[in-house]
Amino acid sequence: MASTAAPGYGPVAKTLHWLIFALLAVQYAIGSIMPHIGRKTVNEGWVSWHFSVGAAILFFIVIRLAWRLTHPVPQLATLAPWEKIASAITHWSLYLLVLAMTVLGWAATNSRGWDVKLFGVVTLPELAPKGSKWGHECGDIHNILVYVLLGFIALHVAGALYHYFVKHDRVVARMPPST
Repeated sequence: MASTAAPGYGPVAKTLHWLIFALLAVQYAIGSIMPHIGRKTVNEGWVSWHFSVGAAILFFIVIRLAWRLTHPVPQLATLAPWEKIASAITHWSLYLLVLAMTVLGWAATNSRGWDVKLFGVVTLPELAPKGSKWGHECGDIHNILVYVLLGFIALHVAGALYHYFVKHDRVVARMPPST
């Protein structure tokens, strides 16, 4: 494998990629240990942390999307056509799923009558009125998409491992956190 990185992702894209990865890892951990949100759940502890981390993820995924749209990354010419299609579908699905999950979680939080605060300071506007049925349904969809997102994350990681261990090409060299 070549020792130099293939042209493509710059330091901003790499930083956002790994920051969002870290936030998602933390969010999945919090989501797995926090109590189920039911009628008597209080917005404190792990539940409050879940909302705060979700707002941070929303903030950074919007920046990531804007960056990606204004700084497109060319795919390597050595990729097969099916690899280019699979890569594009996987990447854009990840971006859109993360965006959708955060917005759905935000609406569901508002439907419980709770605020969502960015970095614990900036209160985000209300997306769903308290007690709204559609806001509650946003929470149900959010809970389902947790697994869909996890599946796409696994597909993304499998693709990276395939390129590194099987194809021995330069795809993975485009996104290491250290460069």
